[in-house]
Amino acid sequence: MRRFLFSQAKRSVLDQTRRQHHTSRRFLSFLPSLSPHLPAPAPPLLSLSRFLSSTSKMSASDSTSSLPVTLDSINPKVLKCEYAVRGEIVNIAQKLQEDLKSNKDAYPFDEIIYCNIGNPQSLGQLPIKYFREVLALCDNTSLLDESETHGLFSTDSIDRAWKILDQIPGRATGAYSHSQGIKGLRDTIAAGIEARDGFPANPNDIFLTDGASPAVTIKAKTFCVMVHMMMQLLLSSEKDGILCPIPQYPLYSASIALHGGSLVPYYLDEATGWGLEISDLKKQLEEARSKGISVRALVVINPGNPTGQVLAEENQRDIVDFCKEEGLVLLADEVYQENVYVPDKKFHSFKKVARSLGYGEKDLALVSFQSVSKGYYGECGKRGGYMEVTGFTSDVREQIYKVASVNLCSNISGQILASLVMSPPKPGDDSYDSYMAERDGILSSMAKRAKTLEEALNNLEGVTCNRAEGAMYLFPRINLSKKAIEAAEAAKTQPDAFYCKRILNATGIVVVPGSGFGQVPGTWHFRCTILPQEDKIPAIVNRLTEFHKSFMDEFRD
Repeated sequence: MRRFLFSQAKRSVLDQTRRQHHTSRRFLSFLPSLSPHLPAPAPPLLSLSRFLSSTSKMSASDSTSSLPVTLDSINPKVLKCEYAVRGEIVNIAQKLQEDLKSNKDAYPFDEIIYCNIGNPQSLGQLPIKYFREVLALCDNTSLLDESETHGLFSTDSIDRAWKILDQIPGRATGAYSHSQGIKGLRDTIAAGIEARDGFPANPNDIFLTDGASPAVTIKAKTFCVMVHMMMQLLLSSEKDGILCPIPQYPLYSASIALHGGSLVPYYLDEATGWGLEISDLKKQLEEARSKGISVRALVVINPGNPTGQVLAEENQRDIVDFCKEEGLVLLADEVYQENVYVPDKKFHSFKKVARSLGYGEKDLALVSFQSVSKGYYGECGKRGGYMEVTGFTSDVREQIYKVASVNLCSNISGQILASLVMSPPKPGDDSYDSYMAERDGILSSMAKRAKTLEEALNNLEGVTCNRAEGAMYLFPRINLSKKAIEAAEAAKTQPDAFYCKRILNATGIVVVPGSGFGQVPGTWHFRCTILPQEDKIPAIVNRLTEFHKSFMDEFRD
């Protein structure tokens, strides 16, 4: 490994960037009405003012009065929106990466390793061959008429492509579809849900989206679309609130901010492996209602992001009962349902749990999110996902359909992938053996990487890390010295962001400060993916170990 410590000259890149970003907004600052719920929240990495800082300085001298759009005139909800996963540290990393292209000896590392985001294929994971064969045949139908195709593609992928094409208007993946998605693909997904849960699923309850995010809110990610749609439905003002876990995936806080609602936080208990306590949910709900907030829904992420826990079925029953008793919509983020790594835990969908308790359509409003971006498939760029919407009246469902129709439809390739994920090859199919080998190989490797990184982090001075039971991340806690915290304050940044910037500049490894996800005040964390390939893990462990020792020595009280 190259010489570990930076020279003063090389640290100047970080110092300059730090000065440029001292105006970053505070995490959840868009929630002034709920500040008592989340005292002294930590700031995020990303602030739109940062991206426009040089422009605004220039505009000041050129007179902004003549410009049609300024920071003062754009929607203030956009300014309040923060998304730490692609924030300041990633921007620094991209600058360092450009420097390395022109001068490979510019820094004490020869590559940037992006451990900031769950993007498996960008870090070397191969796509599932069967899925890609079906997509290729659907996108280029002329291949189906070629005699060579039967020697290059599996029999079942050819048969599946024909079946899917027969369901698509005009047999064209470039055509619009029904706003909820192609009916035949929704039939397939509903059958997959029924096989998973043991309870009926209705294809008319399925809304195919460009990932899970649009269903919640932002069409930047598959998952974002679904979140976006539901926040549009549930939030009309800051008097409407959503119960969200802390730490949380910042898509939720960003989406709530964009739609002008209020985030009502409930804290996961780090001491019990990021457990969810019903007593805390009740406390936060009552406190919000006492302030005039109408809490509309509860977000539960299972398996957890960024925390990696897998909920026990008994805990899920309590959550379902809580939502029924309090009249809350349950927003179940289940995009990591395939990512469970420990033998003592198993994924159970909230729909299965609710139906097992005897709750039907009239008892519980439930929206379940799934995405092709995660799991063992990791097809982030294909933008595919769905939400299953149950427990809503017909007139409300019409409004959900209307919101979906505004986007016309999701992309057809993503729709096809979502159906393939829920209906992969079965025993006896031509592709089954190779598919299972790929699937099991990816998941077992993820489990191995998670364990290796967890053990390495727990061996570091002042670091504790709960095990990753599922998902794709570790969220270690770092105990920083008073001297390190004072250095961060002098640099006008949060202590965990200060630590993560130093990691980047010393090792080339990109991680995300815990302050971007929310955390108990006075605690500091960072999120690191388990996704770099196995041959990269030893180097990552060595770099982190050397860095941390040097950092602790430098800032020892």
